[in-house]
Amino acid sequence: MTTWIAIAVTAAGCYLVKLVGLTVPTAALERPLVLRLVALLPVALLAALTALQTVDDGSGSPTLDARAAGLAAAGLALLLRAPFLLVVAVAVAVTAGGRALGG
Repeated sequence: MTTWIAIAVTAAGCYLVKLVGLTVPTAALERPLVLRLVALLPVALLAALTALQTVDDGSGSPTLDARAAGLAAAGLALLLRAPFLLVVAVAVAVTAGGRALGG
C-alpha cells in the first residue's frame, strides 16, 4: 500500500509543480537572465549526467576506466572542432578499445 501512496504523492507533486509554473507571470519569464539560464540548463544537466555516468560504477566510489578515456577523447575531438557524429564515433571507439584492452 505504501507504494501506491508514494505514487499518488509524486503525481500530486508533479501536478503542483506544473501548476506553479503556469502561474508565473510572463514578465518574469522574459527577463534576460532567466532566458539565458533556461537556454543553458539542458546543457548543464546533460554534462552532469555524462560526468556521473562516466565515473560511477554503482559501488558508491568514483572509478576511472575506459569510459573516462572515451570522454577525454570526445573532449579532445570537440576542441579540434570535429563534427558531432565524429565526436560520438571517437568516444565509442576509444571506450571500446579501452575495454578490449582490459580497462
